[in-house]
Amino acid sequence: MTQIFALRTTANREDQVMDFIISKIQKGGLNVYSVIRSHGMRGYIFVEAETEADANEAFAGVPYARGLLKKPIDFKEIEPMLEQVTAQVNIEKGDVVEIISGPFKRESAKVTRIDKDKEEIIVELLEAAVPIPITVKLDSVRVIRRETEDEEELA
Repeated sequence: MTQIFALRTTANREDQVMDFIISKIQKGGLNVYSVIRSHGMRGYIFVEAETEADANEAFAGVPYARGLLKKPIDFKEIEPMLEQVTAQVNIEKGDVVEIISGPFKRESAKVTRIDKDKEEIIVELLEAAVPIPITVKLDSVRVIRRETEDEEELA
């Protein structure tokens, strides 16, 4: 029976740790069945392995890997993080949004294009001297003002 172990990593290095572990698994005959990185959970990845020894061997010598948590994780604990949730996009072209994460945090911007498949939007910063299109993830903005057709007619 397989078990799921939480592996502590250096924050924002989860992808690199996963790449190292996956290449180790492909080279050696380890009993590791999956390596999972949960979106939005920094500093941890999950390793599904036959035993704790297999999980430990998978990350031995891997940079940025810190160690396993003492107990295996019950699948029910991480299941909500694994389900693909399709969020309802409530952002429209022309909306004024505030960027809530990334290098442009707290900046106001106007939405110029929406790519629902990639879950990204193209915005132009309002306070920039020259309008430069910037691509940001949908979950890194919030709408602060909506431009409706009625308001445009009144203006």
